[in-house]
Parts: sequence; C-alpha cells; structure tokens
Amino acid sequence: MDFTYLETLSDGYNREQILSDLILAYRNEVWDYALSLTRSPHMADDIAQDVFLAVYEKLHTFRGEASIKTWLLRITRNISFNRRKSSFVRRVLLMKDLPENGSNSPSAEIEAMDNLFSSEAWRLVLQLPVKQREVMVLHAHHSLSHEEIASLLRLPVGTVKSRLHHARIKLAKSYEGGQEHDGI
Repeated sequence: MDFTYLETLSDGYNREQILSDLILAYRNEVWDYALSLTRSPHMADDIAQDVFLAVYEKLHTFRGEASIKTWLLRITRNISFNRRKSSFVRRVLLMKDLPENGSNSPSAEIEAMDNLFSSEAWRLVLQLPVKQREVMVLHAHHSLSHEEIASLLRLPVGTVKSRLHHARIKLAKSYEGGQEHDGI
C-alpha cells in the first residue's frame, strides 16, 4: 500500500480507515520488531496494540520525514524501551509464565514465535546484544536500508554499519561454533 498521502492530510480525513489500512499493512512487522526487542510474545502483543493506539492519536503528526514503516518501527522501539524500563514489567518478568485457563493449545502468537525460534539463524540473532540484534533485525527482517535504520535509531550511518558488521561477525562465530559441536 502507498501511504504517501499521509504527508498532506487535511482535517477531514477518516482516521479509522487509515488506521485499519496501517494495521493491515504493518501489524506483523510491528509485532515482529517488538518481539525481537522484548523476546516476549505477550509483551509484543501489548506493544503492538499500544503502537497502533499511539498512531491513531498522533496520525496528524506524521510529517513524511521518514517512510511510514520507519515511523511505525520508531514508535514500536520507543514503546518497547519504555515498557522494559517500567518497574512493573521488571517485577512481572521475574515471575514464571503461568498456564492460561488450562488451555493446552498454543495461541497463534506462540506458534509464530516458535516458528521464528525454530530457525537456527534467528535463534542466534536473538542471542546477540540488543544494539547488534536491533540493527540486524531491522536490516535482515524488515529490509531497512542503513540510512533508514540510522534515522529510526537516531544514530550516524557509520554506527549502524559498524553494529551490523560486528553482529555479522558474532553470528558467523556462533554458527561455526554450533556446527563444530553438532559434529561431535
């Protein structure tokens, strides 16, 4: 979908329809990015919901300085980091996950996370330090350019390239180390 029209919205636009279109186009990317930052499908669910609520309230602030995708991912990042900093979340994350209402069937989100983790490469990516994991996920999974990642993270392009380079080196070493252990 093309959302360039958002740069020139007038007062009479239909926020509900625009939000519906944005959710349809970007819900998976927002959820995947939130998952990569938090490693929790439950938090990713909450964060994705909060992102689209924030977008609904702040749609008029979109100026088109970045792509709509970059704007949404920046909001996702900010909400994820704010959520991780809250003392409530830190206390809750210390508790073990309790079974929900005796349900034995996994939710769609848990199945999606299992699929993501089942891939050895993504398992290794999710073990990277946050700064390297973040640029790797934005580059490899969300297909953002170095410039878009720099804009989203508010970093120099050189820093993005450096983090991506170091992430790739760590991934290569982790992958080689895993291959050696598998053969023994």
